[in-house]
Amino acid sequence: MENLLSLSFDYLSSFDGVKIRKGLRQLEGLLAQLCLSRTTTAAERRRSVALDGVSKSSPKDLKSLSEDPAFREFFKLQEGFEWNGARLKSPLHDEEAPSNRAPVGIRLISCLERLLGKGSNGQNDLLLVSALDLLRGVLLIHPPSRSLFAREIYMNLLLDLLDPSSCPAVQSSAVLTLVTALLEQPNITRCFENLDGLLTVTSLFKNRSTGREVKLKLVEFLYFYLMPETPQAGHNGTRERDGLQRSPSKASRLGSGERTKSEREEGTRTTDEKQKLLGRYLNNVQDLVDDLKETAPFGANFG
Repeated sequence: MENLLSLSFDYLSSFDGVKIRKGLRQLEGLLAQLCLSRTTTAAERRRSVALDGVSKSSPKDLKSLSEDPAFREFFKLQEGFEWNGARLKSPLHDEEAPSNRAPVGIRLISCLERLLGKGSNGQNDLLLVSALDLLRGVLLIHPPSRSLFAREIYMNLLLDLLDPSSCPAVQSSAVLTLVTALLEQPNITRCFENLDGLLTVTSLFKNRSTGREVKLKLVEFLYFYLMPETPQAGHNGTRERDGLQRSPSKASRLGSGERTKSEREEGTRTTDEKQKLLGRYLNNVQDLVDDLKETAPFGANFG
């Protein structure tokens, strides 16, 4: 696995689209092997082919994934010093990553940076979507990689992909990746807010050239953003270890008088606080909040 990752990293560091595509496919194949279970017996394979015409793989359940030796090795490689000590030759990586535990995530982010610098064209857009899809998968199966986006320079890269001039497929994939990066990460959500992420999202939503599919993704993101936050496990300790302390912005002080001491310490925000922030850029936020309270997705508790 280590050799395969090393080879894919070499391809991902290239400026050649063909090599980048090869590196992305190698990494996709590795992640697929980690997350998918193949039929094990000849009878199962024959049954699968008879029903569907092809031999299919099914996703592993979370319990079996965590106990899988290959998955454990992948996680271990994310922690390895020899993987994370080397600096990448990229303006994005002039400092160490905040967690020093996400080599795959960093390589994909670096790849996105180079692809974004090449401008928008058909082949390049396909590579951007593929890299974003893989990054999203890495953020899901290796949650510590999400801490990369607590740094402004990484978050800004995602927001740059939401530019109105970007391909709609890139915009949609970037929105989904943003959701994955913010998932259960209040401190990263604060970084998103501090960088005018809400302005970026709402501006794209209100842009007349934005397609219907992208707008639907943006509305889904706003529902996700407005949901109540829960304190991140080990939040304070993580911030101190990774040097992520930030001076309070105007946004972080909004409504602070209504928050409990515990909430302020954990860096979370209530739905009402986020509604006020979003209301600066969008008029019908109350309708979104009412829908959320009525449907209570994922068992959310709005108090």
